[in-house]
Amino acid sequence: MNKLSTDTIWMRTELDSPCVKLCVIHPRVGICAGCYRTLDEIAEWSTLSPEARQSVTAALPERATLLKKRRGGRDARLNEA
Repeated sequence: MNKLSTDTIWMRTELDSPCVKLCVIHPRVGICAGCYRTLDEIAEWSTLSPEARQSVTAALPERATLLKKRRGGRDARLNEA
């Protein structure tokens, strides 16, 4: 079988998963540090409608800020003064 025919078989129209294979669920926030989805969203991804997947994907950039905020460290000490 040539490459073209096998690629056609595996071609899919649904939205790809945002998974980046860095699967660590933040214990306080409850989202994955790699893709920013919740455990429920990850578990249900394959059964979600294309519209639901698009909705989840659209919300991910806002969630990224939940994991990037630091409450301590050098910057916090410098900003207190």
